[in-house]
Amino acid sequence: MSYAQIGGEATFQFLNLVSSPRQAALGGKVLTNYDYDVTQGLYNPATINVEMDNQLALNYTSYLGGIGYGTAAYAYTYDRRVQTFHAGVTYINYGDFDGYDEQGNETGSFSGNEAALSLGYAFNIPWSDFYIGANAKFITSKLEEYSSFGVAADLGAIYINEDIGFHAALTIRNIGTQITTYAGRNEKLPLEVDLGLSQKLENVPIRWHLTLENLQTWNIAKPNPARTTSDLDGNQTEENVGFLGNAIRHVIFGAELFPERGFNIRLGYNFRRAEELKIIDQRSFSGLSVGIGIKLNKMRFSYTHARYTSASNTSFFGLHIDLQ
Repeated sequence: MSYAQIGGEATFQFLNLVSSPRQAALGGKVLTNYDYDVTQGLYNPATINVEMDNQLALNYTSYLGGIGYGTAAYAYTYDRRVQTFHAGVTYINYGDFDGYDEQGNETGSFSGNEAALSLGYAFNIPWSDFYIGANAKFITSKLEEYSSFGVAADLGAIYINEDIGFHAALTIRNIGTQITTYAGRNEKLPLEVDLGLSQKLENVPIRWHLTLENLQTWNIAKPNPARTTSDLDGNQTEENVGFLGNAIRHVIFGAELFPERGFNIRLGYNFRRAEELKIIDQRSFSGLSVGIGIKLNKMRFSYTHARYTSASNTSFFGLHIDLQ
Protein backbone atom coordinates (compact mmCIF):
# COMPACT_ATOMS: atom_id res chain seq x y z
CA MET A 1 0.00 0.00 0.00
CA SER A 2 1.10 3.57 -0.69
CA TYR A 3 0.25 6.67 1.34
CA ALA A 4 2.30 9.10 -0.72
CA GLN A 5 -0.49 10.65 -2.79
CA ILE A 6 -3.54 12.68 -1.88
CA GLY A 7 -5.24 12.58 -5.29
CA GLY A 8 -7.68 9.81 -6.17
CA GLU A 9 -8.19 8.75 -2.55
CA ALA A 10 -11.59 10.39 -2.01
CA THR A 11 -14.75 11.32 -3.86
CA PHE A 12 -16.09 14.85 -4.53
CA GLN A 13 -12.55 16.16 -5.13
CA PHE A 14 -13.97 19.32 -6.71
CA LEU A 15 -14.73 20.63 -3.22
CA ASN A 16 -11.09 21.66 -2.77
CA LEU A 17 -10.69 23.51 -6.06
CA VAL A 18 -9.97 27.25 -6.20
CA SER A 19 -13.03 29.30 -5.27
CA SER A 20 -12.25 32.65 -6.96
CA PRO A 21 -9.78 34.52 -9.21
CA ARG A 22 -8.41 36.28 -6.14
CA GLN A 23 -7.59 32.98 -4.48
CA ALA A 24 -6.13 31.61 -7.70
CA ALA A 25 -3.85 34.63 -8.05
CA LEU A 26 -2.56 34.22 -4.49
CA GLY A 27 -1.51 30.62 -5.11
CA GLY A 28 -4.81 28.74 -4.96
CA LYS A 29 -5.66 28.57 -1.25
CA VAL A 30 -6.00 31.62 0.99
CA LEU A 31 -7.65 31.49 4.43
CA THR A 32 -6.96 34.92 5.86
CA ASN A 33 -8.74 37.57 3.77
CA TYR A 34 -11.18 39.27 6.14
CA ASP A 35 -12.93 41.94 4.08
CA TYR A 36 -15.61 42.47 1.42
CA ASP A 37 -14.66 39.33 -0.56
CA VAL A 38 -17.79 37.21 -0.12
CA THR A 39 -16.22 34.26 -1.98
CA GLN A 40 -13.71 33.85 0.85
CA GLY A 41 -16.48 32.40 2.98
CA LEU A 42 -16.58 29.34 0.71
CA TYR A 43 -13.09 28.36 1.82
CA ASN A 44 -12.93 29.64 5.39
CA PRO A 45 -16.33 30.24 7.01
CA ALA A 46 -14.70 32.11 9.90
CA THR A 47 -14.08 35.05 7.54
CA ILE A 48 -17.81 35.72 7.06
CA ASN A 49 -18.32 39.29 8.29
CA VAL A 50 -20.56 42.37 8.02
CA GLU A 51 -18.49 43.87 5.17
CA MET A 52 -19.88 41.07 2.98
CA ASP A 53 -23.46 42.27 3.55
CA ASN A 54 -25.43 42.26 0.27
CA GLN A 55 -22.35 41.33 -1.76
CA LEU A 56 -22.73 38.94 -4.69
CA ALA A 57 -19.82 37.21 -6.42
CA LEU A 58 -19.85 35.19 -9.65
CA ASN A 59 -16.70 33.36 -10.80
CA TYR A 60 -15.94 31.11 -13.76
CA THR A 61 -13.03 29.37 -15.41
CA SER A 62 -12.57 27.12 -18.41
CA TYR A 63 -10.53 24.62 -16.47
CA LEU A 64 -7.99 22.08 -17.69
CA GLY A 65 -9.19 19.68 -20.37
CA GLY A 66 -12.17 21.82 -21.29
CA ILE A 67 -13.82 21.42 -17.88
CA GLY A 68 -16.24 24.21 -16.96
CA TYR A 69 -15.99 25.29 -13.34
CA GLY A 70 -17.56 28.13 -11.37
CA THR A 71 -18.68 29.45 -8.00
CA ALA A 72 -21.21 31.95 -6.70
CA ALA A 73 -21.57 33.46 -3.24
CA TYR A 74 -23.85 35.89 -1.41
CA ALA A 75 -24.00 37.21 2.16
CA TYR A 76 -26.69 39.00 4.12
CA THR A 77 -26.52 40.68 7.51
CA TYR A 78 -29.76 40.24 9.44
CA ASP A 79 -28.61 42.68 12.09
CA ARG A 80 -25.29 43.69 13.61
CA ARG A 81 -25.83 41.57 16.69
CA VAL A 82 -26.78 38.35 14.84
CA GLN A 83 -24.03 39.01 12.30
CA THR A 84 -23.98 37.66 8.74
CA PHE A 85 -25.34 34.62 6.95
CA HIS A 86 -23.57 33.25 3.88
CA ALA A 87 -24.66 31.07 0.95
CA GLY A 88 -22.55 29.68 -1.86
CA VAL A 89 -22.63 27.35 -4.83
CA THR A 90 -19.77 25.43 -6.43
CA TYR A 91 -20.41 23.77 -9.80
CA ILE A 92 -18.26 21.75 -12.18
CA ASN A 93 -19.12 20.26 -15.58
CA TYR A 94 -16.69 17.70 -17.01
CA GLY A 95 -18.05 17.97 -20.55
CA ASP A 96 -19.20 15.26 -22.96
CA PHE A 97 -17.51 11.89 -23.46
CA ASP A 98 -17.85 9.13 -26.06
CA GLY A 99 -18.97 5.88 -24.44
CA TYR A 100 -17.85 2.36 -25.42
CA ASP A 101 -18.50 -1.10 -24.02
CA GLU A 102 -15.82 -3.70 -23.25
CA GLN A 103 -15.80 -4.85 -26.90
CA GLY A 104 -15.20 -1.30 -28.15
CA ASN A 105 -18.74 -0.75 -29.45
CA GLU A 106 -20.10 2.76 -29.20
CA THR A 107 -22.73 3.25 -26.51
CA GLY A 108 -23.40 6.93 -27.09
CA SER A 109 -22.14 10.05 -25.40
CA PHE A 110 -22.44 10.88 -21.71
CA SER A 111 -21.50 13.69 -19.40
CA GLY A 112 -20.56 14.32 -15.79
CA ASN A 113 -21.21 17.17 -13.39
CA GLU A 114 -21.09 17.91 -9.67
CA ALA A 115 -22.37 20.71 -7.45
CA ALA A 116 -22.35 21.77 -3.82
CA LEU A 117 -24.59 24.19 -1.96
CA SER A 118 -23.12 25.70 1.20
CA LEU A 119 -24.71 27.66 4.05
CA GLY A 120 -22.37 29.41 6.48
CA TYR A 121 -22.25 31.47 9.63
CA ALA A 122 -19.50 32.96 11.80
CA PHE A 123 -19.30 34.83 15.09
CA ASN A 124 -16.77 36.57 17.29
CA ILE A 125 -15.76 34.86 20.52
CA PRO A 126 -16.75 37.50 23.12
CA TRP A 127 -13.99 39.81 24.38
CA SER A 128 -11.40 38.32 22.04
CA ASP A 129 -9.83 38.73 18.60
CA PHE A 130 -10.88 35.21 17.56
CA TYR A 131 -13.66 34.38 15.13
CA ILE A 132 -15.04 30.93 14.38
CA GLY A 133 -17.42 29.75 11.67
CA ALA A 134 -18.90 26.76 9.92
CA ASN A 135 -20.30 25.82 6.52
CA ALA A 136 -22.88 23.08 5.98
CA LYS A 137 -22.57 21.62 2.47
CA PHE A 138 -25.00 19.54 0.44
CA ILE A 139 -23.25 17.77 -2.43
CA THR A 140 -24.64 16.14 -5.55
CA SER A 141 -22.75 14.31 -8.28
CA LYS A 142 -23.78 12.58 -11.52
CA LEU A 143 -21.16 10.77 -13.59
CA GLU A 144 -22.69 8.97 -16.60
CA GLU A 145 -25.48 6.77 -15.16
CA TYR A 146 -24.09 6.86 -11.63
CA SER A 147 -25.06 9.44 -9.04
CA SER A 148 -24.23 10.22 -5.45
CA PHE A 149 -25.33 12.60 -2.72
CA GLY A 150 -23.40 13.68 0.33
CA VAL A 151 -23.25 16.13 3.20
CA ALA A 152 -20.21 17.81 4.72
CA ALA A 153 -19.13 20.61 7.01
CA ASP A 154 -16.24 23.07 7.02
CA LEU A 155 -14.94 24.44 10.31
CA GLY A 156 -12.79 27.55 10.44
CA ALA A 157 -11.14 29.89 12.90
CA ILE A 158 -9.28 33.16 12.42
CA TYR A 159 -7.31 35.45 14.72
CA ILE A 160 -7.14 39.14 13.79
CA ASN A 161 -4.71 41.61 15.29
CA GLU A 162 -5.73 44.97 13.85
CA ASP A 163 -2.84 46.82 15.52
CA ILE A 164 -0.23 45.11 13.34
CA GLY A 165 -2.48 43.95 10.49
CA PHE A 166 -1.80 40.28 11.22
CA HIS A 167 -4.21 37.40 10.53
CA ALA A 168 -3.85 33.68 11.35
CA ALA A 169 -6.42 31.08 10.31
CA LEU A 170 -7.07 27.35 10.49
CA THR A 171 -9.63 25.35 8.51
CA ILE A 172 -10.80 21.75 8.57
CA ARG A 173 -12.71 21.12 5.38
CA ASN A 174 -15.10 18.44 4.13
CA ILE A 175 -15.96 16.61 7.33
CA GLY A 176 -18.80 14.44 6.12
CA THR A 177 -20.05 11.37 4.33
CA GLN A 178 -21.92 10.08 1.32
CA ILE A 179 -25.65 9.57 1.87
CA THR A 180 -26.11 7.68 -1.39
CA THR A 181 -23.20 6.06 -3.24
CA TYR A 182 -22.40 5.60 -6.93
CA ALA A 183 -22.45 1.80 -6.92
CA GLY A 184 -22.91 0.56 -3.37
CA ARG A 185 -19.43 1.42 -2.12
CA ASN A 186 -19.09 4.21 0.42
CA GLU A 187 -16.11 6.48 -0.30
CA LYS A 188 -14.58 9.04 2.02
CA LEU A 189 -14.65 12.76 1.32
CA PRO A 190 -11.49 14.81 0.61
CA LEU A 191 -10.75 15.96 4.17
CA GLU A 192 -8.22 18.78 4.22
CA VAL A 193 -6.56 20.74 7.02
CA ASP A 194 -4.94 24.08 6.15
CA LEU A 195 -3.17 26.78 8.14
CA GLY A 196 -2.81 30.36 6.89
CA LEU A 197 -0.87 33.46 7.95
CA SER A 198 -0.93 36.95 6.46
CA GLN A 199 0.07 40.48 7.33
CA LYS A 200 -0.26 43.92 5.80
CA LEU A 201 3.09 45.67 5.82
CA GLU A 202 3.18 48.92 7.76
CA ASN A 203 4.86 51.23 5.25
CA VAL A 204 4.25 49.36 2.00
CA PRO A 205 0.78 48.71 0.48
CA ILE A 206 1.27 44.93 0.37
CA ARG A 207 -0.37 42.07 2.22
CA TRP A 208 1.56 38.79 2.10
CA HIS A 209 -0.05 35.38 2.52
CA LEU A 210 1.50 32.10 3.60
CA THR A 211 -0.59 28.92 3.48
CA LEU A 212 0.40 25.47 4.69
CA GLU A 213 -1.92 23.03 2.93
CA ASN A 214 -2.84 19.36 3.41
CA LEU A 215 -1.55 19.19 6.97
CA GLN A 216 -3.65 16.06 7.54
CA THR A 217 -1.11 14.12 5.39
CA TRP A 218 2.58 14.74 5.88
CA ASN A 219 3.99 12.70 2.99
CA ILE A 220 2.36 14.13 -0.14
CA ALA A 221 5.42 13.78 -2.39
CA LYS A 222 5.94 10.90 -4.80
CA PRO A 223 8.87 10.29 -7.18
CA ASN A 224 8.11 11.30 -10.76
CA PRO A 225 8.78 8.37 -13.16
CA ALA A 226 9.77 10.87 -15.87
CA ARG A 227 12.74 11.90 -13.72
CA THR A 228 14.21 8.42 -13.35
CA THR A 229 17.89 8.38 -14.33
CA SER A 230 20.04 5.60 -15.79
CA ASP A 231 23.79 5.02 -15.51
CA LEU A 232 26.10 3.52 -18.13
CA ASP A 233 25.27 0.00 -16.98
CA GLY A 234 21.55 0.57 -17.40
CA ASN A 235 20.80 0.73 -13.70
CA GLN A 236 17.86 3.02 -13.01
CA THR A 237 17.52 5.36 -10.06
CA GLU A 238 14.18 6.96 -9.31
CA GLU A 239 13.84 10.53 -8.14
CA ASN A 240 14.61 10.93 -4.45
CA VAL A 241 12.22 13.29 -2.68
CA GLY A 242 13.73 14.11 0.70
CA PHE A 243 12.38 15.81 3.80
CA LEU A 244 12.73 19.34 2.43
CA GLY A 245 11.23 18.35 -0.91
CA ASN A 246 8.16 16.99 0.82
CA ALA A 247 7.91 19.89 3.26
CA ILE A 248 8.01 22.55 0.53
CA ARG A 249 5.09 20.87 -1.23
CA HIS A 250 2.87 21.98 1.64
CA VAL A 251 3.68 25.67 1.07
CA ILE A 252 1.80 28.31 -0.91
CA PHE A 253 2.93 31.93 -0.96
CA GLY A 254 1.08 34.98 -2.25
CA ALA A 255 1.15 38.76 -2.13
CA GLU A 256 -1.42 41.41 -2.97
CA LEU A 257 -0.35 44.93 -3.91
CA PHE A 258 -2.79 47.74 -2.95
CA PRO A 259 -5.15 45.30 -1.14
CA GLU A 260 -7.49 48.04 0.11
CA ARG A 261 -7.73 50.15 -3.04
CA GLY A 262 -9.71 50.04 -6.25
CA PHE A 263 -6.90 48.45 -8.25
CA ASN A 264 -5.05 45.37 -7.02
CA ILE A 265 -2.14 43.34 -8.36
CA ARG A 266 -1.81 39.77 -7.07
CA LEU A 267 0.98 37.22 -7.31
CA GLY A 268 1.22 33.68 -6.02
CA TYR A 269 3.38 30.58 -6.10
CA ASN A 270 2.16 27.06 -5.39
CA PHE A 271 5.19 24.92 -4.58
CA ARG A 272 3.43 21.55 -4.88
CA ARG A 273 2.05 22.39 -8.31
CA ALA A 274 5.47 23.63 -9.37
CA GLU A 275 7.30 20.52 -8.17
CA GLU A 276 4.80 18.05 -9.62
CA LEU A 277 4.32 19.67 -13.03
CA LYS A 278 7.69 21.17 -13.86
CA ILE A 279 9.68 19.73 -16.75
CA ILE A 280 13.40 19.22 -16.23
CA ASP A 281 15.58 21.45 -18.43
CA GLN A 282 12.54 23.42 -19.60
CA ARG A 283 11.28 26.62 -18.05
CA SER A 284 7.48 26.45 -17.85
CA PHE A 285 6.86 28.61 -14.74
CA SER A 286 4.54 25.94 -13.31
CA GLY A 287 3.07 26.99 -9.98
CA LEU A 288 3.13 30.71 -10.75
CA SER A 289 -0.06 32.76 -10.87
CA VAL A 290 -0.74 36.44 -11.47
CA GLY A 291 -3.96 38.44 -11.36
CA ILE A 292 -5.56 41.85 -11.13
CA GLY A 293 -8.67 43.35 -9.56
CA ILE A 294 -10.41 46.53 -10.71
CA LYS A 295 -13.25 48.33 -8.93
CA LEU A 296 -15.71 50.38 -10.99
CA ASN A 297 -18.45 51.98 -8.91
CA LYS A 298 -20.24 49.05 -7.24
CA MET A 299 -18.60 46.31 -9.29
CA ARG A 300 -15.22 44.64 -9.07
CA PHE A 301 -13.71 42.70 -11.96
CA SER A 302 -11.01 40.10 -11.31
CA TYR A 303 -8.83 38.15 -13.68
CA THR A 304 -6.10 35.58 -12.98
CA HIS A 305 -3.79 33.54 -15.16
CA ALA A 306 -2.38 30.43 -13.45
CA ARG A 307 0.49 28.42 -14.89
CA TYR A 308 0.21 24.63 -14.78
CA THR A 309 2.25 23.16 -17.65
CA SER A 310 3.61 24.20 -21.02
CA ALA A 311 0.68 22.37 -22.60
CA SER A 312 -2.19 23.84 -20.58
CA ASN A 313 -2.83 26.81 -18.33
CA THR A 314 -5.95 28.35 -16.83
CA SER A 315 -7.64 31.74 -16.74
CA PHE A 316 -10.09 32.69 -13.99
CA PHE A 317 -12.74 35.41 -14.32
CA GLY A 318 -14.75 36.99 -11.53
CA LEU A 319 -17.42 39.65 -11.02
CA HIS A 320 -18.19 41.05 -7.57
CA ILE A 321 -21.31 43.20 -7.20
CA ASP A 322 -22.30 45.44 -4.30
CA LEU A 323 -26.14 45.22 -4.19
CA GLN A 324 -26.62 47.85 -1.51
